[in-house]
Amino acid sequence: MNASTNAAVNTDRAKVVDLRSDTVTQPTAAMRAAMAAAPLGDDVFGDDPSVNALQTALAERLGFEAGLFMPTGTQSNLAALMAHCERGDEYIVGQYAHTYRWEGGGAAVLGSIQPQPLNHAADGSLPLADVEANIKPDDPHFARTRLLALENTIGGKVLPMGYLAQASELAQRHGLSRHLDGARLFNAAVAVAAAEGGDPYAAAKRICSHFDSVSVCFSKGLGAPAGSMLCGSRELIRRARRARKMLGGAMRQTGVLAAAAHHALDHHVARLGEDHVLATRLAEGLQGLPGLTVEAPQTNMVFCDVDKEIATQLVAHLKREGVLSTGLYKLRFVTHLDVDAEGVDRAIAATRRFFQAQA
Repeated sequence: MNASTNAAVNTDRAKVVDLRSDTVTQPTAAMRAAMAAAPLGDDVFGDDPSVNALQTALAERLGFEAGLFMPTGTQSNLAALMAHCERGDEYIVGQYAHTYRWEGGGAAVLGSIQPQPLNHAADGSLPLADVEANIKPDDPHFARTRLLALENTIGGKVLPMGYLAQASELAQRHGLSRHLDGARLFNAAVAVAAAEGGDPYAAAKRICSHFDSVSVCFSKGLGAPAGSMLCGSRELIRRARRARKMLGGAMRQTGVLAAAAHHALDHHVARLGEDHVLATRLAEGLQGLPGLTVEAPQTNMVFCDVDKEIATQLVAHLKREGVLSTGLYKLRFVTHLDVDAEGVDRAIAATRRFFQAQA
């Protein structure tokens, strides 16, 4: 490598391409302006106008009676579970769902709600026969099965609309409530709209029509700095508000965060399709590398199967090259609004250099 090439590489490395998660996004200038201009009140008293406007807007767009703004998706999901279930109740959930695996066991630890985890099918769904087989009879030997919790997207995969309808019918037939962890609901909605035509907001409403509650995260693909919202019936939100208080999530002049979320809701939904395109570009660029099996992305996540030791070395190599990724159980790259085509191409080139050196 000559001096001029080395200088170019060093210049490239000065700009980090962060593909660890879509949670790393920074507020845009327009979002910061919306935050600065937000009218504020005390949300514990229910008089923060920015929070109230956001809660009304999202609930109406998704077809629910009410919404409740919370600081995190973990808290939004937990408050939902606590609103649906009582101590000693059970919810059916996937092995790799966030509410079971990635949120600290809060349902069991703080809600005294027993999870019944099931294995996922290849498309991320929970096989309906398995769901039905694990609904407990009304018998004092068993925890009471009260809730079916699904996630969409799940590992970047979009649950099929037909499956959602069938899962909803099964749950209702057995008297179960239905909760959706829709942290990336709008990624799923954009993908559905692209495949079937129509508007992403309408697709999101269709998805939510199969659930009694949904938790939506603003700090992932939508690009806000913090915040999630639980939507549901007025009665469910009343119970969730009590849970939020117990969990320490009641905030005061939180309209600055609500304004960021509202800006994201109005301006950052349709652009999620750009992230999906870049994820496909990344996956295609990684195809054909020895020992690396690349899953075709459906939204903004690219997963790769690779030997665990090689994955550890690759993540370290990419970091030295100014590309950040994760490798908890698979190698994962996530595209978002702070990643462009140039950054994706840098990630591809850096990964290819690693495997060329291995060869």
